[in-house]
Amino acid sequence: MTEIADAVLMLSQMIVFALSLGLTVISFQSYAKQNSKRLESAFIGFAFLSMGVGLTTITAQLSTPSTWFYVVETIPFIVGFGMLYLSLYR
Repeated sequence: MTEIADAVLMLSQMIVFALSLGLTVISFQSYAKQNSKRLESAFIGFAFLSMGVGLTTITAQLSTPSTWFYVVETIPFIVGFGMLYLSLYR
């Protein structure tokens, strides 16, 4: 039963990562078409959120991650959401 739950968790994490990469690609394409500061900030935000999702997935695979792993994986989320906030605020 645990193996099924682990497989579902891994699949779910891969789906979230794929969706975040898809948003990053779409936001980059929009930025490439219309070179604006708002779209640049959105692209950077989604790129950092994708990095955060990737780091979270990697950290989840470690048997005993230290607190520093959690600190490092949180930083891309802070930058990503900050950039998205900035893109909406402009």
